[in-house]
Amino acid sequence: MRISNSWVLAMAATSVSIITPTTSGFQQRQQQQRASSSSSMSSMTHVSMSGRVCSSSMRISATMNEATITTEAATTPNDVGDAPARKVMTYADVNSLTFRELQRECKALGLSAIGTTSALRGRLLNHHGLERVVRVDVTTPAASAAEIEEICSTEGITFCDESDPDYDFKIVLSGVMQKSSRGHWKSATRKLKTLVNKHSTPDRPVPREAYLAVLEACAADRLNGARASEPARKILEDMATFGYEIPHDLANVCVTSALGEGNGATHDGFGGIDAALAMVHAIEMSPGGTNILDDATYSRLVTSLARERAIEESILVLRSMVVERSFTPPLGTFADVAKVASQSVGHESDVIQVLTYAKAAGYELDNIAAVDAGRELLASGVIAAERMDNLALGLRLLTAAAKAKGCAPDSGDDLVATSSSAAQRACTLIHKRAIGKACEENNWKLAVKLLELMPKRGLSPATSVWRKVLSTCCKNEKSRKATAILLDWITLAKEGKAEKPPVSVFNTVVNTCEVCGEEELTVKVLDIMRDTLEVEGNIITFNIALKRLAKAGNIAGCEGILIGMLNEGLEPNVVSYTTTIGACAKEGAKNPAMALTWLQRMRMRNVQPNFHTYNTALAACLDGKLESTFIGAKIATEMLEDAEKELACGLKGSVNFKSTLPDAYTKVLGRSLMKQLRELAQW
Repeated sequence: MRISNSWVLAMAATSVSIITPTTSGFQQRQQQQRASSSSSMSSMTHVSMSGRVCSSSMRISATMNEATITTEAATTPNDVGDAPARKVMTYADVNSLTFRELQRECKALGLSAIGTTSALRGRLLNHHGLERVVRVDVTTPAASAAEIEEICSTEGITFCDESDPDYDFKIVLSGVMQKSSRGHWKSATRKLKTLVNKHSTPDRPVPREAYLAVLEACAADRLNGARASEPARKILEDMATFGYEIPHDLANVCVTSALGEGNGATHDGFGGIDAALAMVHAIEMSPGGTNILDDATYSRLVTSLARERAIEESILVLRSMVVERSFTPPLGTFADVAKVASQSVGHESDVIQVLTYAKAAGYELDNIAAVDAGRELLASGVIAAERMDNLALGLRLLTAAAKAKGCAPDSGDDLVATSSSAAQRACTLIHKRAIGKACEENNWKLAVKLLELMPKRGLSPATSVWRKVLSTCCKNEKSRKATAILLDWITLAKEGKAEKPPVSVFNTVVNTCEVCGEEELTVKVLDIMRDTLEVEGNIITFNIALKRLAKAGNIAGCEGILIGMLNEGLEPNVVSYTTTIGACAKEGAKNPAMALTWLQRMRMRNVQPNFHTYNTALAACLDGKLESTFIGAKIATEMLEDAEKELACGLKGSVNFKSTLPDAYTKVLGRSLMKQLRELAQW
C-alpha cells in the first residue's frame, strides 16, 4: 500500500497528526513534538483501515542557562596589588546592554569592540561562559523514522514523502511579503523572525527582498515614530552579516528617524543614539557601506551625540566626516559640538580641535561670522580661549569675526561678543587681561587700541580698565591721548554705559597736561570735571591748579585758589602752601617777603612746614638783595629751630611730608645765601 503526501495531509485534518521536526541552518534548536493516540497507550505506531496513524508522545524543551558566572578572578583571593573582580553578569545583564555599553564592556575585557550588536553580545556571552542548554524529556521517547518505516512495512504500507521541502519556507515568506505590503510592520517583523529562526538554512537563506520589504514597512512614517527602531536595526545587522547591499535612501532614513529630541536622542523612549550608532555600524559593514550614508545623516548623529554630552564620540565622528570621508559638514554641526564642549570644564582643547576641523573642511574663519552658526562657533572658541588664558587666540577670533562681510549694520565681532552672556563675559575678561598685560609692559599704544575696541564690540570697560590705560598714557606723558580717553569715558558715562570718572582720574590727567605744558588742555579738563562731577575738585585738583599758577609766578592767583579752597571747606595742606611759596621763587619775579608771609600764614592755620617748604622759601631769597638775605637768614633760623624740636621729640608721619631736617639742597641754598651776603658786603 502506498501513502502519498496528499493523503497524509488529508489525514492531518482529522484527529491524527504527524509532526516532522525541522532544523535551522543558523542555530541548532529542537522543536517540541507531540503525537497522541486516542485508542492506544503503547509506544508503537498503529495504522488502522481508516488510515489513522498514532504515535507515542515526545516532548523536548529548551531552556536558557542563566546561571551566573563564577570565574577564578571572582573566587580566588587577589594577590598583591590585583584589581578587584568585575561585576558578575547574567545572561539578562548582557542582553540588556545597549550598543555603546556593549562596546565599552568588550574593551574593558580586552575583547574586540567591532561588530554588530548580536556579535558583541555573543562575544560577551562566550567570555562569561553563558550558553544554551537543551533538556530532553526522555520519559516518552519519540519513534524514529526507521521505526516508522519498519511499522509501515509490516502492515504492507509504503511511506513516501512527496511534499515540497520548501513549502513552510514559502508560506512564511509569502506572509512576510503580504504583511509588509500592507504596512503591518509588527506582524511582518514577527514573521521575518520566524522565517529566519525556523525555516532558513545556509542553502536556503532569507532573500534580500524579504529584508527590504520589512525594512521599508518599518521605515515608514519616520520608523513609525521610532517604535520600529530596534526591528530596523536587527534587519540592517542581518543584511550586513549576509552581505546584502543596503539601499542609500532607506539607510539614511532609518538612521535619521531613530534620532529624536528626547533624552538620549529618543522619541518618547524609542530609538536613540545607541540604536542609530548600531545602524551606522551595520551599514558601514555592508557592501559599499562607506558610501551609503550622506553628510546630513552623519551631521545629525554628531549633533545628537553633542547634545547628550558625548563630546569625545561626537568629535570622533566629526573627524571621520572631514578627514576620512572628505565631507563638508554644515557650520551648525561644528557649532553644536563646540558649544557643548565650551560649556564643559576640561574640554577647552576640544573646542580648538573643532575649529581646526572647520578650517580643514574648507571654512575660513574670516568669513563665517556672516551666519549665526559661524558666530556661535567663534563665540565658543572665544570662551575656550578665555578659560585657557590664551589671550592671543581670543583676540584673533574676534578680529576674524570683524572681517566678515554681510553683518551690516553691525560688525561681526560685535555680534560674536554679544551672542550670549558667556561669550560677553569671556570677551570682556580677555580684553581686560590683555590691557592689563599691555600696561605692565608700558605698551600704551596697544592698551589704547584694545580699550577703543571694547565699546565697538558691545563691551563695557570697568573703571579699573579705564584707569590703567589713563595711567599708562600719563606715565608716558601722552596728555592729548589721555584727555581723549577721558572724554570718551565721560561720553559713555552720560549714556549710562560706564561709571563717571572719579576726581583722582581728572587730577592725573590735569597733572599730565601741566607736565607737558598743555595749559589749554588743563583748563579744559578742569572745566569738564566741574560739569561732570558738579564739584570744583578735591585738594589734589587745587594743588595741581596751584602748580600751574606757581609756574607762571602768579602769586595773586595762588592766593585766590587758597581762598577758594577754604570756601569749599577744604583745608590747604603743606603741599598747597609749598606750591604757593613756589610762586614767590619764580625766576625773575622772586618775592622773599611774600614767601615769609605765607610761612607765617600756614603756621597760623596749624600747618607745619617741611624741608621742601623751607627750601622753596630760601630759594625765593636768592634775588641778589640784602633785604632778601636777611629774610633768608630768618627763614633758616626757623628751620633750625624746627629741626631741633624734631630731633628732641622725634618724627611722626612721613619723612617726605613731615620732616624739617635740612637736606643736601638746603646746604646748597645756604651756601648761595652766604655767597650773596659776601658779594653784597663788598659793595
